[in-house]
Amino acid sequence: MYTDIPFVPRLAGVHHVTLPVGDPARSQAWYERVLGHHRIAEFTEGGAFAGVAMAHPGGGPVLCLRHDPALAAASAGFAWFSLGVPDLPALEALAARLDALGEPHGAVVRTTRGWLLPRLRDPDGHELRFATADEGPPPFRGQVLRLAGGREAALRSRTA
Repeated sequence: MYTDIPFVPRLAGVHHVTLPVGDPARSQAWYERVLGHHRIAEFTEGGAFAGVAMAHPGGGPVLCLRHDPALAAASAGFAWFSLGVPDLPALEALAARLDALGEPHGAVVRTTRGWLLPRLRDPDGHELRFATADEGPPPFRGQVLRLAGGREAALRSRTA
């Protein structure tokens, strides 16, 4: 097994994810309202406020919102990570919730490894993507996949 190799570190998942934000209070309120996160800590650096840490009641890594307006502006539009959703019905329910909240997002699309809900933007313009953990049956060669932005892609080989 690969963990028996001495130079491979033993890891235990993702501990936390940090996003640069222009206004931590605004971002905290958005993540609470839209996704259900709740604040668990405030952190400082050099005695000055640096941001907040948030957890989700469904689990997953802690989300740290770090006050860094310049980096937040420079990285607007970038998808720092994708959040896992258990299955397609949960992803469709999330899309319906976002619609009810008036939050613009992309369509639920089939990918080579499951389903994806792209193009939700947080207050700083970071793209949030949601992907199913349940991959479902693999697509077949020649199947046309609907991708974000209305693009299409035909698979050249069967995925496993």
